[in-house]
Amino acid sequence: LMVWLRRTTHYLFIVVVAVNSTLLTINAGDYIFYTDWAWTSFVVFSISQSTMLVVGAIYYMLFTGVPGTATYYATIMTIYTWVAKGAWFALGYPYDFIAVPVWIPSAMLLDLSYWATRRNKHAAILIGGTLVGLSLPLFNMINLLTIRDPLEMAFKYPRPTLPPYMTPIEPQVGKFYNSPVALGAGAGAVLSVPIAALGAKLNTWTYRWMAA
Repeated sequence: LMVWLRRTTHYLFIVVVAVNSTLLTINAGDYIFYTDWAWTSFVVFSISQSTMLVVGAIYYMLFTGVPGTATYYATIMTIYTWVAKGAWFALGYPYDFIAVPVWIPSAMLLDLSYWATRRNKHAAILIGGTLVGLSLPLFNMINLLTIRDPLEMAFKYPRPTLPPYMTPIEPQVGKFYNSPVALGAGAGAVLSVPIAALGAKLNTWTYRWMAA
């Protein structure tokens, strides 16, 4: 019974943190996912999305020691954001008002790197972190290409919580970034590795806290 309770507590803990991680991601990368500033902000949001995903996903994957936990974590984030998308839709906003970030495939690559290296923590950090940073901008750009023009969404349906001085201003698309996917993937791959290492280190602190 105690073993079952501990496992259940662990997975409920993952659910709670994944929900909070989604809220933090929303604050880091805008709830409506790039629409206010469109493609020129894609690199910034790619970095925030990949690092936010990898720190929580690797933490819980190493905490449980079970390949697949990262995907479980990303799935919870996705479901939670779809619930928020449904809430906005129920308020009368169009279906494309919120584009749900694509976290799951990148988390699957993190799980794969952990599983394929026989649960090697350092391989998960180096290989898995790199794969998350490289893949997430690609998956998210494909996702954005399947919805209506984000700029149209931003101008026709501005966020009701935005103050007047935050009204979207149409950016000079491509002025700073020739390839937002390539820059997002490059920066994400570099930054996701140390952030993954931080997520792995959190386990040490967790175990010390549990033993205290």
